[in-house]
Amino acid sequence: MSMTQHAEPAVTSPPASGLRTTDGRTSERPLALRLLARPEVGVFLGAAAVYVFFLIAAPPVRDGASMANILYSSSTIGIMALPVALLMIGGEFDLSAGVAVITSALTASMLSYQLTMNVWVGVIVALLVSLGIGFLNGWMVVKTGLPSFLVTLGSFLILQGVNLAVTKLVTGNVATDDISNMDGFDQAKKVFASSFDVGGVNVKITIIYWLVFAAIATWVLLRTKYGNWIFAVGGNKDSARAVGVPVAFTKISLFMLVGFGAWFIGMHQLFSFNTVQSGEGVGQELIYISAAVIGGCLLTGGAGSAIGPVFGAFMFGMVQQGIVYAGWNPDWFKAFLGVMLLGAVMINLWVQRTATRR
Repeated sequence: MSMTQHAEPAVTSPPASGLRTTDGRTSERPLALRLLARPEVGVFLGAAAVYVFFLIAAPPVRDGASMANILYSSSTIGIMALPVALLMIGGEFDLSAGVAVITSALTASMLSYQLTMNVWVGVIVALLVSLGIGFLNGWMVVKTGLPSFLVTLGSFLILQGVNLAVTKLVTGNVATDDISNMDGFDQAKKVFASSFDVGGVNVKITIIYWLVFAAIATWVLLRTKYGNWIFAVGGNKDSARAVGVPVAFTKISLFMLVGFGAWFIGMHQLFSFNTVQSGEGVGQELIYISAAVIGGCLLTGGAGSAIGPVFGAFMFGMVQQGIVYAGWNPDWFKAFLGVMLLGAVMINLWVQRTATRR
């Protein structure tokens, strides 16, 4: 009897209260719980906490120029974390993403310099190479049925070896030659590595690209048929195929998106520093994946967002630069990131369980 009395107000509430009539088994959850159920909310709270922490621990962070550096560091991670996150939502991930960035930069640099061609030729060829690597990874995953972990681990080792061996063979060194005096360099630098002033603060253009790409990725996930396909193949590819979703196309195109991201960041690095170290990039793939995981993307696929990895990348940039501004030993950076990763995952889990608890 008492149970009926407790359920009665929820059923007979006046329409003005804004609650919809229920059948006694369900009721509309409060707005706060519905917000907590979003995968990006937990990482937003974590990013805010890290930001406040370094505002207190590292006073230089409060300066506009320092914040521009933090956002720049975040953008170089975030641009790659976006396609990596989409791939993870689609049920796969790419361990070759870090060295693929260097492969792209090496291709553009050596092709342009060694053949004395306009750097835009190298840029275009590097794009084709990066998309080709992504296509090959995706094709092998789809056609062989092997886990993407094994396929892209193989790609990682191959690219790492090729980067070093070919660079030494062509240039006689572990780094490429300076291309800053070549035709087309200034124009390419404006596209990939320029900066502009905002209130006397120098802002890198990658920050703008990062936010634009995040907006596009969000629109694709939430408003397009392709976004539905990504969630579908990540949730259950067999069920997705049964209802007409082109599983092979979706997965291969997601790997190619990672290739596009690797090309873009590779071009930024090349035109920022004029040369490329062939041994770099190792370990960066874990940073990209971690930013996506912290952003709420599940390793099992089928869930996540494009906004979450933006906050995840910001946390990485904040920690990376905040440790320097605080005057701490930078050797603690990776340890700090590990703690942050575990903490963020646990917070996300707690937030989601709280949001879904009746």
